[in-house]
Order: sequence, then C-alpha cells, then structure tokens
Amino acid sequence: MKGYKAFDKGLVCRGFQFKEGETYKEDKAKICEKGFHFCLNPLDTLDYYNLCGSEFAEVESLGKVEGHKEDTKHTTTEIKIGAKISLKQFVEASVVFLLEICKSKKKDSSKLASSGDYSKLASSGYYSKLASSGDYSKLASSGYYSKLASSGYYSKLASSGYYSKLASSGDYSKLASSGDYSQLASSGYYSQLASSGYYSKLASSGYYSQLELNGQDSVGANIGINGSVKGKKGNWITLAEWIHKDNKWKPINVRSIKIDGKKIKEDVWYKLEDGEFKEQPNDK
Repeated sequence: MKGYKAFDKGLVCRGFQFKEGETYKEDKAKICEKGFHFCLNPLDTLDYYNLCGSEFAEVESLGKVEGHKEDTKHTTTEIKIGAKISLKQFVEASVVFLLEICKSKKKDSSKLASSGDYSKLASSGYYSKLASSGDYSKLASSGYYSKLASSGYYSKLASSGYYSKLASSGDYSKLASSGDYSQLASSGYYSQLASSGYYSKLASSGYYSQLELNGQDSVGANIGINGSVKGKKGNWITLAEWIHKDNKWKPINVRSIKIDGKKIKEDVWYKLEDGEFKEQPNDK
C-alpha cells in the first residue's frame, strides 16, 4: 500500500529521524497510538502537519496496516520512506487522488458545486470552476484557468494548472498551487497559503495566517493581524502591523520589501514588528 507522509523539516516526525530510501519496523500498528502513520490522500496529511514549513514524502507500507475511520490516515508495522516531494508534486498528487475518488470525467468547461459538509470535488478539465460552502471540503483541479472557491472551515484547495485562482473565506483553510500565474486569496483566520509556481500572487487578511512563496517573481501580501510570510529571493512581500486599542484592532504600519537574500533572507519567516521586518522561528 502506497501513500504519503508529512514531516517536520529534516524528515523528523514526532522526534523520530527518518531517511529517504530507508525501511523502519514496529512490533504493532494501532491507529494514533502505535506504528508508522501515513495517509493515502496527500491532503489528509495537512490535518496533522502545516502546509507551510513541512516536508512530504512518498511512502510504502510493507507490514500490517490499520486504518482510520475519519480520513485516509493509516498506521503500519513496516514502512519504507521514498523520495521527498516538492510542493508542486504534492499538489499534483492531491489532484490525482481526488480525481480517482470522484471519478470525474475529463471535460472542459466543467462546473462543480457543493453545499454539503465533507464534500470532495475534483476536475481535470480546462476552465473548470469548483465551489463549496460546506465545512471540511476538499477541492482539487489540474486544468488551466481553473477557479476554486470555498467558504467552509478547514477546507483544502489544491490546483496544479496555470492561471488558477483559489479563494477561501473559512478559518483554518489551506490553499496550495503549483501552476504559474496562480492567484490565492484567503480571509479566514489561521489560513495557510503556499505556491510553487512562478509569478504567483498570494493575499491573506485573516488573523495568524501564513504565506509561503516558492516560485520566482511572485508577490505575497499578508495584511492580517499577526500574519507572517516567507519566500524566495526576488519575491516581493507585504506585511501589516496592528495594535489592540480601545477594544479593537487598528493598523499602524504596512510595508513592502523585496527579498534580496541579505537584509531580507530567503526561506525565513517574517512578521512586521515596530515597523520593521523581524525574523521569526520556524514555528512562526
């Protein structure tokens, strides 16, 4: 059985050091308690690890397996760690998985919509439009010019097509895109946005949101309270600073700066504090 596993940086999971190409064994497998855990659906790993700042790898179960009732999480007595995968590969794997689950037909100009909780929508056609208002929804598209939108909490949106647009208004949402020229926007609290495509645009206005830019010549703006952002050299980032006064939040600073690799470092989280871009620890 093959699947996907998420890790902290350095392929560390709950303090245990894993390595690519190595096999590990346990005597028992009990979900959430014992064994080596992984998910069949890449997006389900985001229930346990952050989209921003985590590492992902393909894995294979070689032993006894026990599944989870609520998602595709499994645990096994023996696991082989495959190669690490990039954000682009993670998004594409998520799209493929949901397409197989939904048994969607490859049809251009398709439109999918759902108002129910726990919905799963997927499309591989060009110009597709996917929308969901239910909580815990999962939307994925591999077609160009796709539009994905969700208003439910804990939603997960993924797109691998160029010029895609992803939008979410629910709290704790996670948006990921690997296509060039993509646009991601979120207004929910604690949302996570990540893009590996070139010329992408990411924007967030929710509290404690995180934006990660991995593509070249991209722009990320996090104007939410206690928002953070990181990116590659050459990206432009914008942050806002707020104070709590008279029982409400008020903006006091908004600044933009280019990641030059020196003053503003590549792949380092920043927040705006006292009008300056301040480095943050890996856990933000």
